Amino acid sequence: MNVLTIDGSFGEGGGQILRSSLALSMITGTPFRIENIRANRDPPGLSRQHLTSVTSAAQVCDARVEGAELRSRALTFAPGKVRAGEYTFSIGSAGSTTLVLQTVLPALLVGTEGSTLTLEGGTHNPFAPPLDFLDRAFLPLVNRMGPRVETALERPGFAPRGGGRVVATVRPAAELSPFQPPERGAVNARRAKAVVCGIPRHVADRELAVVREKLGWPEQACEVVELPEAYGPGNIVTIEIESEHVTEVFTGVGMRGIRAEAVAAGAADDAERYLAADVPVGDCLADQLLLPLALAGGGSYKTLALTRHTATNVEVIRKFLNVVVYVTELGPDAVSIEVKGG
Repeated sequence: MNVLTIDGSFGEGGGQILRSSLALSMITGTPFRIENIRANRDPPGLSRQHLTSVTSAAQVCDARVEGAELRSRALTFAPGKVRAGEYTFSIGSAGSTTLVLQTVLPALLVGTEGSTLTLEGGTHNPFAPPLDFLDRAFLPLVNRMGPRVETALERPGFAPRGGGRVVATVRPAAELSPFQPPERGAVNARRAKAVVCGIPRHVADRELAVVREKLGWPEQACEVVELPEAYGPGNIVTIEIESEHVTEVFTGVGMRGIRAEAVAAGAADDAERYLAADVPVGDCLADQLLLPLALAGGGSYKTLALTRHTATNVEVIRKFLNVVVYVTELGPDAVSIEVKGG
């Protein structure tokens, strides 16, 4: 049995290398060994969130696994057959449920039987796409490729408490269709939402004031949502730009020691940069679209200047699939990414 060896320290050296490797291994049936897991993170190795990604992937494809332990820095994963069904994955911390979902979802997108996934943990996390992004930006594009994926937030979960619950239903397609998001088109709607949970409302008011000032948006485009204290403490700012052909979502997650104004300014800066570049796909979406397009055997999109995270994901995909990824500069802060079957 040939085992693919992956150095988890290359490129951005984070958890995406592990998650993409797990997803691609499940799909291709390729066993792999990854060393130096999350070498560029502090602390390195498997956290609860990453360990749950491993155990969830193993459950879905009946894999043989060595090294699946907290803080482990090496792992061997030998997949079996992917099985659709009903699954419950509990992280046991505030780790990101969306990142665990993105690990197992690609393997379930193609087939004849549907799946229901219940994920428990964090739903709105720093340094991870929140459920708002998946639901409004990523999944609508995936659904245009043939399958139908829907999510429901049953209970929010903020760090450090966690306790959130997400249910995802997957109706697969026989195969994924190559997809090319067109130009962004006219902006049809702009929405900003500040969610506070167990913290004062004035935090949300201050955040939305920053959004209005930086983006020039009217007050009616902004909304405060106050969740029951039992779900918190937590805070997230969501900026949604709904255009003719694509919707993008930019977020800032409140953390202890970071002022509300800084949380909102980060999300507003990202939205402002996206609008100025006049491309349909932002940074996070560019990274997440790569794997579905590679599985479909083709597709292309225009996005912002290539991030190290996306460049690393390209290299992981090349290790498992016979695809070619072309990156062409279009301007100071815009590129075209094209995926072609080899």
